[in-house]
Amino acid sequence: MPLPPVIVYYSSAETPPPQALSDHVDGRESKLVRARAGADVLAMVNRGHPALVVLDGDGDIEEVCALIGILRSDPFSAIVPVIVWSEEAGIEVIDRVLEAGADDFLKHSMDEHEKLLRLNTVVRRAERDVGVHPTTRLPGTAMIERDFAARLAIAEDFAVCYADIDNFKEFNDRYGYYHGDRVIFLVSKILRDVVKAFAPTGFIGHIGGDDFIFNVPIDIFETCCREVISIFDTLIPFQYSEEDRRAGFFWGKDRRGQLHRIPLMTLSIGVVTNSQRSFTHTAQVGELATEMKAYAKTKQGSIFVVDRRHGRRDTRSSQTAEVTTEAVKEGP
Repeated sequence: MPLPPVIVYYSSAETPPPQALSDHVDGRESKLVRARAGADVLAMVNRGHPALVVLDGDGDIEEVCALIGILRSDPFSAIVPVIVWSEEAGIEVIDRVLEAGADDFLKHSMDEHEKLLRLNTVVRRAERDVGVHPTTRLPGTAMIERDFAARLAIAEDFAVCYADIDNFKEFNDRYGYYHGDRVIFLVSKILRDVVKAFAPTGFIGHIGGDDFIFNVPIDIFETCCREVISIFDTLIPFQYSEEDRRAGFFWGKDRRGQLHRIPLMTLSIGVVTNSQRSFTHTAQVGELATEMKAYAKTKQGSIFVVDRRHGRRDTRSSQTAEVTTEAVKEGP
């Protein structure tokens, strides 16, 4: 049975949750969790994915706006809907919280039915958000493209890292989709924790299936890739049965029905940077990242490979205009 949706409520003035919010929770069989401090709100959002965050607008409005700003600055938490609830706030406060990124502002004096309607609307809108992957809650392809475009627009030096799990399909076939989804979620957490630890301005996205993208500053991508691979290789063996883990493989059938050894999962990462080539369109970045990921998958074990070629991508062809003798640098 799935866990009930969680709604986080925080009031710096320790005001009890509004009655309409309690009615909303009861009507949707949700779970209301009260945060004791602003830091607790952030921790709850980062540990899981609440259906809604409700903040008391009659408390410390500076803290309320700061919390909203922090939530909106991270692609992982930016998709969590935020509502500010108030009794006394005037138009100036309403303007501030909406400008900070709140999804709606409700007043206690509103009609009770209207408050419930607006609550339900905000939550449903978030649930319909197709910009995130349902398993990992990471931004999907549309937001990945927007991140590419934003970095190209400001001419920022970046490294796009395309990660793919090797032998994942065979694992999924043997252990089932439940354990397969658990591996996908585990990898998403590894990427998010590493990128946020070493590159706070970085971006993590889920293309779909076992394919992920993380974009980080060019001076930190090697550290991120090495750390991701190290943690992946440490944790992944424990997703297997003790028998398979000890053997380091299991017997599986190929499409012709023939048995062959299936190694434990590894991680291949293809890396593209703009340090030695220029890009004029996001599709060029994605195309080259896919090419490098495919090259990494031809290697044994967990690895990252980095495109070191010079030149400008020809939009009419997948061929590279200029290639140096140091086309690829392998790692770690």
